[in-house]
Amino acid sequence: MRWERGRRSDNIEDRRGMRVTGRGLAGGGIGAIILALVAMYFGVDPSVVLNQAGGLAPAQEERRPAPLNPEEERLKDFMSVVLADTEDVWGALFERSGRRYEAPKLVLFSGAVESACGFAQAAMGPFYCPADHKLYLDMRFFNDLAQRHEAPGDFAQAYVVAHEVGHHVQTLLGTSEQVHAARQRADTKEGNALQVRMELQADCFAGVWAHHAHRARQVLEPGDTEEALTAAAGVGDDRLQRQTRGVVVPESFTHGSSEQRIRWFQRGMRTGDPSQCDTFEAAQL
Repeated sequence: MRWERGRRSDNIEDRRGMRVTGRGLAGGGIGAIILALVAMYFGVDPSVVLNQAGGLAPAQEERRPAPLNPEEERLKDFMSVVLADTEDVWGALFERSGRRYEAPKLVLFSGAVESACGFAQAAMGPFYCPADHKLYLDMRFFNDLAQRHEAPGDFAQAYVVAHEVGHHVQTLLGTSEQVHAARQRADTKEGNALQVRMELQADCFAGVWAHHAHRARQVLEPGDTEEALTAAAGVGDDRLQRQTRGVVVPESFTHGSSEQRIRWFQRGMRTGDPSQCDTFEAAQL
């Protein structure tokens, strides 16, 4: 990905090196960790659990010196360029539709973090918190993306950020609130199905970003699209369940299958049109 000459975003909050003593859910931080790990085992997005869990209690964060890692500093620089690019793309798209885009912040952390949605650990993966309009990412996740999910490459990393920004777009459009309300009224199976549509739309929005970023700035290099598609496939529910449980249970999907995630990312990237990302009206995902 051609990114070195790109604009850097100021919307990065670096919390690496901060030690978090979290309580998370009332009754102890260990409860939040166990709940999220159980959610992961049963194929449920842990960020959904954090967002919906009641009785959240604040955690304490203490700053401690963190040795500079040249590789991580370069990756932080890359993240700031990708974030700036999403700001430019979505800012223009919102303006075109008569809206104003409010850029989210990207919080970089190491190990654990406290968000307005609760206490979270790096093992839960990147997530977006609608309560504070922030994306949370431990950059060591990219090692897991490359090794466990077999999706290396900078554009695979950019896809992850663009997907979480997609959730921010959903929040600004009111989609997140509507889905949350509908899931509160639904049973587990119906709630999971709604969450799948939510995640696939965020994948499509990531593709919309890629379309416009390349059209405006020619950021893509040979192999970049394949990196993003590999990342989308690598975090499909069917693949993750097969890895962790040995069986696939479609009723428990919360993000969609590898094939679905690829299809919706490609749709966004091919059209560049957010209106083509209406997964909630799609007869077939």
